[in-house]
Amino acid sequence: MSEVLKIQAQEHSQTESWLESFVEVYQQLSINNLNLLEKIYHQDVVFIDPLHHIQGVDKLTQYFSGLYTNLLYCQFEIEEVIEQNQQAAIYWKMSYQHPKLNKGKVITVQGHSHLKGQGDKVIYHRDYLDAGAMLYEHVPVFGAIVRWFKTRAIG
Repeated sequence: MSEVLKIQAQEHSQTESWLESFVEVYQQLSINNLNLLEKIYHQDVVFIDPLHHIQGVDKLTQYFSGLYTNLLYCQFEIEEVIEQNQQAAIYWKMSYQHPKLNKGKVITVQGHSHLKGQGDKVIYHRDYLDAGAMLYEHVPVFGAIVRWFKTRAIG
C-alpha cells in the first residue's frame, strides 16, 4: 500500500473512531453518566444549539447536567450519519419527558447536528432543531400562543 493510501486509511479510521464513540455515547447518555462527555468532546469544544453557545467541555458538562436534572426520561435515536473529512452530519430523534412540559408526556423532536472532529474527539458541535417544537410549544399558555403564530405563518 502506498504511503498516501496508508495515511488516508489512518485518517478514515480515526474519523470512524471519534464518530463511533459519539454515536455510542449519545445513545446511552443520561444524568448518571455525563462523565462520558469527556470521552467524546475535546477540552476546547464549541457547542451551539438554538438557545446556547458554549465553549469548553467543563461548561458543556455543566450545561448537560442542568438539562438532565429535571428530565424524567431522555433518549437519542441516531437515524442517519453522513461523514467526510473529519466532519459529520448526524440526523437524530430526541424523545424526552419533563414534568412541567406537555402535561408530563413524552415530547419527540427531530434535528440534526454538524460535528467536526479533531484527533479522536469532537471539537465543534452545532445542533439544528425547532426550539418551539422542543420547548416553547409545550409550556402552558405560552405554548398555545407559539402554536397560533406557527399556524398563521404557514397559512
